Amino acid sequence: MFTISLHNLIFHSFHGVYDEERILGNTFEVNATVEFDPGEPVTSLEHTINYTTIYEIIKQRMLLATPLLETLAQELTHKIYDLDNRIKTISVSVEKKNPPVTNMEGSVSVHYKKVF
Repeated sequence: MFTISLHNLIFHSFHGVYDEERILGNTFEVNATVEFDPGEPVTSLEHTINYTTIYEIIKQRMLLATPLLETLAQELTHKIYDLDNRIKTISVSVEKKNPPVTNMEGSVSVHYKKVF
């Protein structure tokens, strides 16, 4: 089993339930981990899952405003899974760096893990 991880991907996106979030946007950090069984020795790109393709899926999906981070994490997971049927597990976390909560210092995040 191999694990491919993408760490600390930063995006300015417009996810959230409040009007100000959909207008001003926020900084988000995405982390994704994909576990897969190549079924053969990995000697070329065709034997693995290209992390560039995973990044492009995440980047494109982050452009579509979504009210809930939970929905976003689930949809990212399913879009990544559509890449390759050798995928066994996907974990995605989405962190909102500056949530619109009065007097709150810190961030909020969701983590979604799916075993196939």
